[in-house]
Order: sequence, then structure tokens, then C-alpha cells
Amino acid sequence: MSTQSNVVSESSLGSQGAAVAAIPVTRLMYWSIRRELWENRAIYVATVAVAAVFLFGFSIGTVLWLAGIHSVPWLDPTQPESLRKPYEFAEDLIMAAALIVAMFYSVDALYAERRDRSILFWKSLPVSDLTVVLSKASIPIVILPLLAFAIAVVTQWMMLLISSAALLISGRSVSALWSQLSIFEMWLMLFFHFLCIHGLWQSPIYAWLLLVSGWARRAPILWAVLPPLAIGFGEKVAFNTTHFGSLIGNRFTGGSEGAAIMEQGRAMGPSTILTPAHFLINPGLWISLAFTVAFLAAAIRIRRYRGPI
Repeated sequence: MSTQSNVVSESSLGSQGAAVAAIPVTRLMYWSIRRELWENRAIYVATVAVAAVFLFGFSIGTVLWLAGIHSVPWLDPTQPESLRKPYEFAEDLIMAAALIVAMFYSVDALYAERRDRSILFWKSLPVSDLTVVLSKASIPIVILPLLAFAIAVVTQWMMLLISSAALLISGRSVSALWSQLSIFEMWLMLFFHFLCIHGLWQSPIYAWLLLVSGWARRAPILWAVLPPLAIGFGEKVAFNTTHFGSLIGNRFTGGSEGAAIMEQGRAMGPSTILTPAHFLINPGLWISLAFTVAFLAAAIRIRRYRGPI
């Protein structure tokens, strides 16, 4: 009887192992990303909240204009530059919110699971450290930029509808507003900016924060910030230069590429041509990606041997 039960147990364990081994990597990655979104709802809640507050203020201003209490520049078709200002401010606000959320998520992503000891549970699952780290890295590099872009599009679309309704109620034409705003062309450039600048260009920042998050035993935000500050101050004292600080600032602002993209997007016209190839052949992009790969590889190795705090 015991021999037969042992055979049955071994066969069942073998079938379970085969089932685990048969899980595709893409499916493991999909569910790992879903886990991150489920456990970190601030990823989308914070950005939506910022957009909602701005949209509420925009609506109040429009209602006050309809009531004749004060004038607003974004409802004057004779001022094309003023028409764009609230839309530009909305996307800047959403970009800033997404950047802050991405940084705080990255610096806490690997540290939190060691702090609450849930790493013991997650390591018992048939999910490799490579899959876990890549799924966490995909949130600030891919998922959050796309999510922020979608929120920006919805926000600007609602702003356009509110403005159009206000103009119609006041007996004015909306054709000038729609033609001068060029909303669809602006969204095309905005998509390129979110994905390339806030995703690929800033990827070394998020990879560095993930590396520190997996390594630090206490206060990962300090370990992430203090070494770059020390290098920057050391360079200034020793050589009276700020090359390292400029390099870090270039990652945050997008550099000349980011400025050019936003300038084109905010002055979009029929002659404007979107040229992703110019961005993709930029050496700065590939240097960024090389650092990203190096930091993520180190984070994967560290997670393999790090346990709970």
C-alpha cells in the first residue's frame, strides 16, 4: 500500500512540476505586472486625482466665464497661443505627477517586499527573479507613461468638450477653437514624448532606484539620493565643474531631444513632421539603455540573494 501511495505521490508531483514548467514566460510576466498594479494602486490613482483636480478648476473657470464674472484666455479664439496654455499646463501637471509616482514606486518596489517579508512567499512561487524585476521595471518605464498619456488625452478631451459647450451656450462658433488647437496632432506628439522621454530616456533613473531598493536595508531613498549628490559636490570641489549634475538633470528634463519634441508638439502645424528615427539614433539614448540594463542586471542578482530585513 505504501509503495503504491509513494508512486502516486511521485507521479502527482511530477505532473505538477511539468505543469509549472509549462507556464509561458509571457503569462508569468503578465500576471506579475497585474500584481504590481493591484498592490500599488497609487500608480494610477494619484495621476487620476491630479487630473481630476485640474479639470475641476478648469470647469469652475469656464462656468465663471459663462456667468460673466471674469474672462478666460482659453475661450478667446483670437488668441491661438492662449488657447493652448491650459492644455499644455494640464499635460505638464500630469507629466510631473507621473514622474513623482514612478520614482517613489521604483525606490520602494523591491524594498517593500523585504520589509513586510512577503518576499518569502513570492520566492516560493515559480517566478524567476528576472521576471519579477523586469515586471517592476516595466511599470515606470512602459506602463506608467502609457497610462499617463491616456489620462492626459481624456483630460484634454473633456477640456475641449467643456470649452465647446461653453462657446455654444454663449452663441459663439467652435470651429476656430478646434482648428487652431490641433488636438489630434498634439496627442500624437504627446504620445511620443511620454513613451520615449518619460519611458526610455529616463529609464536609468528608475533602474538605479530599483537597484538601491533591492540592496538597501534601511532608508532606500537616502541611499538613492546621497551618492549622486556626493559625486556632484565632489566634482564641483575638485574640478569646479558640474558635468555630473548636468548629466543627471538631462535625464529628468529630456535634454535637447525632450525640449525639441515638446516645442514641436506645442507648435504643431501641417508642416510638422514626427521623426522618431532622429531620437532612436541618438547616442545618449543607447548609453541610457546600457546603464539601464546594467542596473537591472545588478538588481536581479541582488534580489536572488537578499532576504527579508
